Amino acid sequence: VLMDTDIKSEVAVQANEIKHIQDDMDEMKADIEQIKNSLANIDKLLSEAKGGWRTLMWAAGAGGAVSAFLIMIYQSFGGK
Repeated sequence: VLMDTDIKSEVAVQANEIKHIQDDMDEMKADIEQIKNSLANIDKLLSEAKGGWRTLMWAAGAGGAVSAFLIMIYQSFGGK
């Protein structure tokens, strides 16, 4: 009878430990989902910023080309 009680006690302790491990795993799954959502938002933001930078660089390049052309025209006709 003593051995049977010891086994039942050990099983109860192990069941309690398994429950705590399962609770920790459930919490980690929730944290991982939050991290995945955060990464998706960061990826979206970076994609939008990348498009904005491309537009800005295109506009700057076009402005530089127009400025260079105007300077060339000024130097050819109006400069010394």
